[in-house]
Amino acid sequence: MRKISADYIYAIDRPPIKEGVLIVNEEGKVIDITNRNDHDLAELEIYRGVIIPGMVNTHCHMELSHMLGKIPTGTGLIPFISQVVKFRDFPQEEIDNAIAAADKYMYEQGIVAVGDISNKADTAKVKSMSKIQYYTFVEMFDFIQDSMRDAMIKQYSEVYNLQSDQNGNKKSFVPHAPYTVSDGLYQFIKENNVPNSTVSIHNQETKHEDDLFNFKTGDFIEFYEGFGFPLNDFKATGKNSIYHAMSQMDPDQRTLFVHNTRTTAEDIAAAQQWSDRVYWATCANANLYIENALPNYKAFIDAQANMTIGTDSLSSNWQLSVFEEMKTIKKYNSYIPTSTLIEWATYNGAMALGFDDTLGSFTIGKTPGAVLIDCELDGDEEVILTNAELKRLV
Repeated sequence: MRKISADYIYAIDRPPIKEGVLIVNEEGKVIDITNRNDHDLAELEIYRGVIIPGMVNTHCHMELSHMLGKIPTGTGLIPFISQVVKFRDFPQEEIDNAIAAADKYMYEQGIVAVGDISNKADTAKVKSMSKIQYYTFVEMFDFIQDSMRDAMIKQYSEVYNLQSDQNGNKKSFVPHAPYTVSDGLYQFIKENNVPNSTVSIHNQETKHEDDLFNFKTGDFIEFYEGFGFPLNDFKATGKNSIYHAMSQMDPDQRTLFVHNTRTTAEDIAAAQQWSDRVYWATCANANLYIENALPNYKAFIDAQANMTIGTDSLSSNWQLSVFEEMKTIKKYNSYIPTSTLIEWATYNGAMALGFDDTLGSFTIGKTPGAVLIDCELDGDEEVILTNAELKRLV
């Protein structure tokens, strides 16, 4: 039994507890949360700062971990995608070692669950042995080419079958993005996921995505032609891309829209009217790395949207730390309370991946892990992230 205390305990399922004591057993299960004056101080582990549940990274591409520093920053999404395709050919040993190192790093950074995009089965072995719980999103695309659909279904079904759903892990088929998936492939995804799945999709990361769906203009036309896939049969819808995605996806599943740098208040309202199981993943450092842009967080907060935090990949980020993402969001959006970011990073992420029965809060009986944010406090319980440091406790 461990009794762990700090200036505040952020249990998430209740207000912050001043000088609280988190009691966990040898397996990390939450037994109770009490106050420091109920204990002999000699029995306690006492820290400066706040203790929060383990964090959830809702969007990662761990299979791209070998690409750290390989792609220039600030190129925009379309040149970035072209570079990712170019750098796929690496020695398998180098890829495997980078994946293992990424998993270890995320665990040390207090991450307890990851929503991980997989186009290949390279990550399957590490996930099967990891201390982290993984929700593997087997990401499918056919470049809106009906002639490619059957081959892609076969290819990605093999990847799906190789990914483990044992030891608390989960998996589902997911579409890459509105601009890369045919209606027939969307239909396959809907028909082949089990009930209560999470389905992620890259959403409104660049102006060119909405231009394509609104007007059939923008750089995606030339991008596709460069790969030999002319969009002759593509018809503009006159609406932003998210509306096409919603028309093809299942509102009864949890839907995780990822990036959302161009998403408007009207888009958010439409999505939340379409389904009450919508979640949004922000990957701030990756958005700055690729497009030098961030979402309009105020629009999401005003809509009481279920925001979560992802890291994207080491091809588009400098690290895979949810804590560093929180710092970046706070740096450029100081009006957002750190307590709100903590909720995004913990409970909301666990809800989005369907891991909230065991993770995301210090609810008695859960095994959410525990992370110390060693920091100064503004007034009472509000965390100052500048110069704050992180330590995994449980």
